Amino acid sequence: MQPMTEDLIRNVVQQVLSQMGGNGSPASTGGQRPSGNDGVYPTADAAVAASEAAFRAFRLRPLADRDRAVREIKRLCVERAEEWGRKELDETTIGRLDHKIAKLRDAIPPIPGVEYLRTENNAGDNGLTLTQYAPFGVIGAITPVTHSLPTLACNAINMLAAGNTVVFNAHPSGANIAAEGVQAFNRAIRNAIGLDDLLTIINPPTIESADALFKHRGVKLLVVTGGPVVARAALASNKRAIVAGPGNPPVVVDGTACVDNAAKSIIAGAAFDNNLLCIGEKQVFATADVFDKLMDAVGRSGGYRLDPHQIEALTRAAFVKGDDGKFHVNKDLVGKDPGVLARSAGATIPAGTQILFGETGADHLFVEHEQMMPFIPFVRVTNVDRAIELAKQSEHGYGHTAILHSRDTTVMDKMGRVMDCTIFVVNGACVAGLGTGGEGVGSYSIAGPTGEGVTTPLTFTRQRRTAIIGGMRFI
Repeated sequence: MQPMTEDLIRNVVQQVLSQMGGNGSPASTGGQRPSGNDGVYPTADAAVAASEAAFRAFRLRPLADRDRAVREIKRLCVERAEEWGRKELDETTIGRLDHKIAKLRDAIPPIPGVEYLRTENNAGDNGLTLTQYAPFGVIGAITPVTHSLPTLACNAINMLAAGNTVVFNAHPSGANIAAEGVQAFNRAIRNAIGLDDLLTIINPPTIESADALFKHRGVKLLVVTGGPVVARAALASNKRAIVAGPGNPPVVVDGTACVDNAAKSIIAGAAFDNNLLCIGEKQVFATADVFDKLMDAVGRSGGYRLDPHQIEALTRAAFVKGDDGKFHVNKDLVGKDPGVLARSAGATIPAGTQILFGETGADHLFVEHEQMMPFIPFVRVTNVDRAIELAKQSEHGYGHTAILHSRDTTVMDKMGRVMDCTIFVVNGACVAGLGTGGEGVGSYSIAGPTGEGVTTPLTFTRQRRTAIIGGMRFI
């Protein structure tokens, strides 16, 4: 792929920073930006220079120091979860406070650290060869507004465990909480192992700083978590990039499914943080033989069903036509509570409602767009083959996440092959794919476009081989 021209890079980065309210200038939240260093630098050049110096010292330290650094990040995320969750919600104005807190307090501690690293060996008559997983050096990381501090903390844990140092460029609408987190992590790490600037952040984030990070010679690896525009920018750069791109996860429910479990699972995933999760259930295709039962079960489990007129009113509010003549998601409703959406729909809903839902056609705007709102469209289909076909279409080939509720192993096999997603969840909520209610590790960066999948410390390493000739067999 050819490198992007400078004008094109600037145009793409401008689009990235303007998504969901960012405009390339410091986010306006009414508070003061953090002052002093502790990892906060005003330019990409300054942040990368500090990160390079930190890496030269960090690479000489034992694994035990990496582990201490990672443990400090986890400790702070637990201890300050309520404070930081509230600050992130106040700054970004999207999502739910209880889930902002849970993402730090509950989801960060299980993120894998140095224990995930390994050394492989081959021994034979000719000697011993060791394959080890070494750091890249300085990583440049772009983080989203949807999970500003959790994504930063998760990436920091994985990347430091792998032996790297990191320069972050946060989304402007979540820049304050990201910078505060970096400062706190750095102070704790310095107290634990005596090193500064293992994590740095460019503050304030600007068009120029993001552009500079993408092109800086000192950055050895780009890690980008965000929507389609930022994903394309990373893929078109001339650097090695790990890209966690967009998703529009569909759900298929067939006649063999446990309807109550399907309903509860759909609500648990779609309602989490008001459907900001990239893996979250966004649209449901259910076969006609189970459709009405499923709708009733969703209503009993915390959902509020909108009628066709209310869905039409909500759709008019949730999508706006741009200068390109296409409909785009109204950022003012992204991540808002069900009550806010209900007012746009002209509905009055009970307290405690988790999601809004209703029946639509397969070509509805809420089906086609990754809208990140707690309204879920349900589409009635004749059979499961048609459901899988429509699920594939609605996912747009992102290859991110798909969910199935079925007891038929043949259907499981077919949908898994057809969807070909990074995460495929069967008979559970989407979060089971990241270890919550299922097995396996979690992450806030799901690298579908570049193929790394659920990122771990090993994702941020390069293989290094040492061959010792003529001995070392010991057998």
